[in-house]
Amino acid sequence: MSLSSEKIGEVLVISASGQINSANAAAVESDLLAYVDQGERLCALDLSGLDYISSAGLRVVLMLAKRLKQNSGQLILCSLQPHVHEVFDISGFLAILTVVEDRGTAVARLSAA
Repeated sequence: MSLSSEKIGEVLVISASGQINSANAAAVESDLLAYVDQGERLCALDLSGLDYISSAGLRVVLMLAKRLKQNSGQLILCSLQPHVHEVFDISGFLAILTVVEDRGTAVARLSAA
């Protein structure tokens, strides 16, 4: 599992690749929440490189969204692989999280926020 980030204007784009599972969820959560602690408010989570996400991984994404919301921020997910999208759909997370097709759309939406 690896995370990389890129700042586009006011928006922080975080790219995740590999897997988020129970073995690494705590470390991933810590890394993601550190961005919020450093003052980031508008985040796009690019999951184009994510091969697998478990329920522990879903919790990590939810925690990031909650922390951003508490700090008057916003999270948008983008570029989900079909099988990862299905996990978000089955879990009901698509109803509570904003998911868009690609990174450009996510950045545009957050920039307009």
